[in-house]
Amino acid sequence: MRLFLVRHGETNWNREGRFQGQQDTPLNLRGLEQARRVAERLRGHPFALVVSSPLSRALQTARAIHGASDSPVPLQVDEGLTEIHHGDWEGRLAQEVRATWPSLLDRWHERPEEVRMPGPGGETLEEVRDRAVAAAERLAVTCPEEGDLCLASHDAVLKVLLCHWMGAPLGSFWRFVIPNGGLNLVELRAGKPPRLLLLGDASHLEEGFHREEQKGL
Repeated sequence: MRLFLVRHGETNWNREGRFQGQQDTPLNLRGLEQARRVAERLRGHPFALVVSSPLSRALQTARAIHGASDSPVPLQVDEGLTEIHHGDWEGRLAQEVRATWPSLLDRWHERPEEVRMPGPGGETLEEVRDRAVAAAERLAVTCPEEGDLCLASHDAVLKVLLCHWMGAPLGSFWRFVIPNGGLNLVELRAGKPPRLLLLGDASHLEEGFHREEQKGL
């Protein structure tokens, strides 16, 4: 089985460098175009299942992909693919977070596996990994063994899934770089280690990879 893991297109908060978390921000015009282009790249693919996070930015991306594909079943939504809850950081610019939580922000960038996001609802990477892996495994068993599964989700969710499948510790979180509209491809093989076939591939986007796409989380 192959899993196509797509990060949603850009939002205004991505461009501004705000922590989004579980705030429901829609795609901006650039993000809509990124969604269209990744959908065009995957056009006609017979996905056994296309599944999205419930947040609008992922849903808009997934709807574009599903509409262009030859998937025989309706688009599905799974709560397990929701972005990490950033707690009190949500909606704040990185410099605003640094002004109030300088040491915690440093630890988030240096040792992310040790951080629980501050405030009500704030999650750890371990908690996000556990729910995301459970969702992916639950969805995978509903697909034919040779079927392909497409998941439209978020930066943190896709990174912890890649850590899991690549056997990497959560401390490797920042080593995976996935731009908005980027495509990852993982092959799961019975009795064999997973294979990473694509990582953060943005070749379908004329702009290619830009550092500004990594500002918002």
